[in-house]
Amino acid sequence: MDSGRVIVTSYGINRPGVVSKISTILAEANCDIQDITQKILQEFFTMIMIVDISNSPLSFKELHDKLAKVAEELNIKIMIQHEDVFRSMHRI
Repeated sequence: MDSGRVIVTSYGINRPGVVSKISTILAEANCDIQDITQKILQEFFTMIMIVDISNSPLSFKELHDKLAKVAEELNIKIMIQHEDVFRSMHRI
């Protein structure tokens, strides 16, 4: 069953505006960030978000493409996965 939630994972060299740009894309797509964690280790940035996309007018692919564009602009990696896929991949 599709929960309407996705996991957004990002990492790369830290720079100002990373969280802002990613969260702006999600907000403009009417997505709800339900949980977020981030860590900066020296110059490296990591972030994981749990996001509800069920009210977004964008398809998963459209959202993926928007995040891919900002990842390229910021020279970071951003991955988006349906929650069910993420859970299946990380099951022991």
